[in-house]
Amino acid sequence: MTPISHRVTQVIFTFARVWTTAHRYREGMAQENRKLAARIADLGFSQAELARQINAEIELLTDKPGNVTDADIRRWLRGATKWPQDRIRLCLEKVLDASAEDLGFVPRKKRIAPPEEDPVHRRTLLTATSGAALAIAAPYTPAHGRLGVNDVRRFHQDYVAILRQDQAVGGSRKVENLAVELASRIQSTLAVSSSSTRVRDMLHRLAANVISSAAFAAIDASSPQRARAHLDKALTFAGLSRDSKAMYQVWNLLTFTSRQFENHAEAVAGSEVMKRSSIARRDPLYASLGHIRNASGLARLRRRSEALRALRDAERAFARSVDEQRPEWIKFFDASEVHGLSASVWSTLDDHGRAEYCLHRTLAAIPDGMARNKALYTAHLSLAQARQGDLELACTTGSQAHAMLLPSSGSRRTAHTLSATRKAIVATGSKSPEIVEWIEESSQWI
Repeated sequence: MTPISHRVTQVIFTFARVWTTAHRYREGMAQENRKLAARIADLGFSQAELARQINAEIELLTDKPGNVTDADIRRWLRGATKWPQDRIRLCLEKVLDASAEDLGFVPRKKRIAPPEEDPVHRRTLLTATSGAALAIAAPYTPAHGRLGVNDVRRFHQDYVAILRQDQAVGGSRKVENLAVELASRIQSTLAVSSSSTRVRDMLHRLAANVISSAAFAAIDASSPQRARAHLDKALTFAGLSRDSKAMYQVWNLLTFTSRQFENHAEAVAGSEVMKRSSIARRDPLYASLGHIRNASGLARLRRRSEALRALRDAERAFARSVDEQRPEWIKFFDASEVHGLSASVWSTLDDHGRAEYCLHRTLAAIPDGMARNKALYTAHLSLAQARQGDLELACTTGSQAHAMLLPSSGSRRTAHTLSATRKAIVATGSKSPEIVEWIEESSQWI
């Protein structure tokens, strides 16, 4: 190598080192854009989806596809890009429904201050290709704004309040109507507002859960036709959410309505779907609920050995389940509910002594806040005692169940169980004064 070429090479290497050092220094000085990160998280966007939506807005604006990538999003989040190009920035503002400054971007120092009529200026941008003026909205502000995770949380709080009321009073029309109204609000909000795919899926899943709670209120009120109408809507929402847990809940309630329609073969078929669902394969708790619904249907079809096998499968699956984050609706399925549903299977198979044993375990384990369940299973205990001939004890237990029901309760399941208890006691023909008195008294509240 000649001396001249050697010196040229040294100069090139020196320049490269200086440039690299300066670039790394600038990157190191860049501060993370936390405002942008918070807004993206609130709206539920992934980096790739945000880039796709910005590009779609750019194409609407310029008639040419945008070329923003998730790598650009990461540069914005790192703070390496302080102020995106005009067309990108305007489209980003529209997608995230916030100004660039509110998103943590810093205007360039040499940027000329906009005139006071800036909102009008921002609504009109000349395209480089045609020179035609295209109207675009300033930061996107529909009637309900762009939906984010916080909006989902607010709707979810209303949903939890409805569940708590249902656990206390049972299937009243008030609970059912509240759930229908909340599902309608979610649906109408989705219709008039924009959101990310993730947030939209979350809201569809929540709508499925909410309208399913309306269906359960109708089931508890012994109105399976109303329940089926709600479940038709729930099935649509669950499908739109693409959530296996929401779909599982619909199938769970469909098997319940099948039983109320006395279509036990259909109930068994529905429980088979539950058992074989993807969520049941992943989570033993869902598998347990599917098996125990299956056992209930099989018992009513008088297929005793199959019912008992399904019941054992349910107990084994429940024993394998662990505490983890799950949807609100399935929190009812705890140890007390396993014992209670097992009691139903044993009662259907005419083993009322075993049913009574399970019911005592149920009542010992039911959480305090679940007043409706306490009343319901106390009524079932009364029925099991009556069927074993313990009439005075059955009367006492039945009165306790009735006293547990709040005046606003709409739990017809509990009332129907007490009615069955009364019929069983009347059928004995007992002339005991205490029994006769209870029969007369119970006729006023059954």
